[in-house]
Amino acid sequence: MALTLLRRARPSDVEDIRALVREAYAKWVPRIGREPKPMTADYDRAVVEHRLDLLLVDGELAGVIETVDEGDTLLIENVAVSPRFQRQGLGRRLLAHAEQLARDLGRPRIRLLTNQRFEENVLLYRRLGYAIDRQEDLGVAIAVHMSKPSGTRS
Repeated sequence: MALTLLRRARPSDVEDIRALVREAYAKWVPRIGREPKPMTADYDRAVVEHRLDLLLVDGELAGVIETVDEGDTLLIENVAVSPRFQRQGLGRRLLAHAEQLARDLGRPRIRLLTNQRFEENVLLYRRLGYAIDRQEDLGVAIAVHMSKPSGTRS
C-alpha cells in the first residue's frame, strides 16, 4: 500500500511544481492550440502569495492544489495530478482537501474555473457537486465558472 502525504509547498518546491503542472496539462495543448494558463503561471510568486498543497505518494510528487482565500469564497486556482498518478482518485482527494480548507476558513462557497473545451473536467466537477455559474468569453477561451457550497454557514 502506497504511503501518501499532504503538505504545504515551500519555495524550494517550485521547480517540481512547475514540472508536474507542465506534465499534467500537456495533454490539453493539442485540444486548445496553446499552453493552458497553469503551464505558464509564476509559481515562485504563487507559492508565496497563495496556498499550494502537495500530495506525495511514497515520497514522489503526485499532485498539487493551489487555493486563494478571497474572503467570501475559496478559489481553486489550479489542481493538477501527474499523468503517472491519474485515475487513482488523487484529484478528487485534492479537491476534497480544498473543500475542507474552505470549511476550516469559514468560507460558505468554493469555486473554480476551467476551460469549456476541457469537457472531462467539467463533467468531473459536476459529478462532485459543482454547478456552472456562468461562462465567460476570454477571447482565447471560454472560461466555465463553477462553484458549490462548502458545507459551512456564512
